Amino acid sequence: MLAGNILIAIAIGFVFCVLMAGVYTLWVGGETARTYSNKLMRLRIVAQLVAVIIIVIVFYFMRRH
Repeated sequence: MLAGNILIAIAIGFVFCVLMAGVYTLWVGGETARTYSNKLMRLRIVAQLVAVIIIVIVFYFMRRH
């Protein structure tokens, strides 16, 4: 199940990176925020969905073994 833990860590790390990129664009403000804030918010939501699905699948297979 090491592979499952690695997948979970990668998924959570990706969500964190997207979140930090969104916070950075809001901090910078101006044209950067106007251009990228909505796109990063949508990407974060999709990344969180994928991360939750990965976590559920890994926990499902961990319970079966």
